[in-house]
Amino acid sequence: MMRYFFDIRDGKNLYPDEGLDLPNQLAAEVEATDALAALARDAADENKRRDVAIEVRSETTPLFHASLVFQSDRAKQ
Repeated sequence: MMRYFFDIRDGKNLYPDEGLDLPNQLAAEVEATDALAALARDAADENKRRDVAIEVRSETTPLFHASLVFQSDRAKQ
């Protein structure tokens, strides 16, 4: 098992994670996807659509990042 850290970046703010032990990077990718889905649901409920990213790292190395980008070509109503 390896410890993966899922730091959340919301604009200029970075919220460091305490980490989660997972068997491999695929499990970390699934965890990051689930976390982004939860963040998207929260943003939709609060009507606060903003870009957010999860930066996944080991204790010493950045591994990957997943992001959620809200974009609309529709005029604000």
